[in-house]
Amino acid sequence: MLLDTCALVWLASGDAAALSDATRMSIAKADHVHVSGISAFEIGLLYAGGKLDLPCDPARWYESVLAAHDILEVPVDGRIAIAATKLQPIHRDPCDRFIIATAMLNNWPVVTADSRFADYGVRVMR
Repeated sequence: MLLDTCALVWLASGDAAALSDATRMSIAKADHVHVSGISAFEIGLLYAGGKLDLPCDPARWYESVLAAHDILEVPVDGRIAIAATKLQPIHRDPCDRFIIATAMLNNWPVVTADSRFADYGVRVMR
């Protein structure tokens, strides 16, 4: 499974209301949980813009959350970048299109609150 940036923040903050019991259980039971490297970019932007309060520098926060929750980062490579450019403009956020392309190429469900992800045919968990 692949965590959207919002899901990574929810998991790190322990926001129980944001993730369903079934999704939390699926995350706990999953052999591998992934996050796109583009989420680090989004977190840095949100922090720099004052839209995300973190207890430390975004780079340190991101690395510590991945380590604490045993999350594997998927780098944005050329295959993912090209796939993201081929997506219909249903979702205008380019960062989310990278995440959607990553999920599609790997046949992974995405943990997200964004209902537009499903419009691309990816399975959405919340």
